[in-house]
Amino acid sequence: MKNVLVTGFEPFGGETINSSWEAVRPLQGCQIAGANIEVCLLPCVFDTSLEHLYAAIERLKPELVISVGEAGGRSNISVERVAININDARIPDNAGKQPIDIPVITDSPMAYFSTLPIKKIVNELNKARIPATVSQTAGTFVCNHVMYGLLHYLSQHFPAVRGGFIHVPYLPEQTTIHSNMPSMAVETIIAALKIVIESALLNGKDIAVAGGATN
Repeated sequence: MKNVLVTGFEPFGGETINSSWEAVRPLQGCQIAGANIEVCLLPCVFDTSLEHLYAAIERLKPELVISVGEAGGRSNISVERVAININDARIPDNAGKQPIDIPVITDSPMAYFSTLPIKKIVNELNKARIPATVSQTAGTFVCNHVMYGLLHYLSQHFPAVRGGFIHVPYLPEQTTIHSNMPSMAVETIIAALKIVIESALLNGKDIAVAGGATN
C-alpha cells in the first residue's frame, strides 16, 4: 500500500500545544483513497526540522508529502501556493536561533511552487463548508523553511513525489491566551486534512479557477 507522509509541528513561542500537531496526530494509520497515512512531528527549529523531515521521507518513501503548520490570526484553512528561499525570523525558534535574511538553502532557486492541486483542494474544502483559501505566503519562519526545504528535496531526490504545505488556525482553547483571535475546532481541521489528502491523491492536475489575491 502506498504511503502518505503528513507532518505537524511541536509548540513554539511559549505555547503548550500546536494546532497543526493536534490535528495531524490522529491521522496516524488512517487509510484514505487507498493510501496509508504516516505522521511525523517536526521540531520548530531551523535546519533540524528539515533533518527530521528528510529522514521520514527516506524511511517511508511516500507518494505524497503534506506539511501542516499553525498560523495564528488566520481564520481558515490556508493552502499555500509558494515557498521562498529566505529565513527571516521575527522571533527565535525553539533552539534560540533567529536567522535574518539567510537563504533556506544556498545556491538554490528563489522559490518553489506547491505541487499539490491547490485550487481543487480549496474547492473541495469549501464544498464541505470548511472555510479555505489559497494563500500567497507561508511567512518567513520555520513553516516557510520546511515548505521550501520539502519542495527542494523532492525536486532533487524524488521528482515524482508531490508535496505542499497547509496552514491551520488556532484551536479554541488557544484563544484563552490569544484573545480576539479566530480559531477552528480540531475536529474540523482533521476533517479538512482528510479532504486535502484525498483531493491530492485523486487529482493529478489542478482546476483553473480564480484563487488569487488583490493585496
